[in-house]
Amino acid sequence: MRPVWHINISASLGWVQMASTSSEFRIYIEDTDAGGIVYYVNYLKFMERARTEFMRSLGFNKTAIWDESMFVVHRVEVDYKAPARLDDTIVVTARPIEIGRVTVVFEQTVTRAGELLCSGIVKVASVHGQTMKPTRLNGELYKRLKEEVK
Repeated sequence: MRPVWHINISASLGWVQMASTSSEFRIYIEDTDAGGIVYYVNYLKFMERARTEFMRSLGFNKTAIWDESMFVVHRVEVDYKAPARLDDTIVVTARPIEIGRVTVVFEQTVTRAGELLCSGIVKVASVHGQTMKPTRLNGELYKRLKEEVK
């Protein structure tokens, strides 16, 4: 897996120069179902890994975030277009598109050799690690994320 920086510009959708990371993964037998294609829920695992790599690219690993709070998935929308298969190499992107004081919305894609296999919108919320109640994003993390969506 290797994070790679991309700059995405899409004026038709109202987005402006937002950084994203893309991570490359190989499909193993454990990722597939009896038919040899990636089991649908495993795309969510790949998306989770890409979001983690995005946060790490900003200097916030899981341990650093969990010192004050943690992220939980609040909402997921996924569109499946084509299946990935055993031994494929896929590229998964994570790009923040909306930052709130407690939530972050990511646009994510899964591709194989440029072909879109799956896309999704994932909204995560910051919660206190002990109480699981919503809590504001770490000040520095919030600042860095806001910089990414400008």
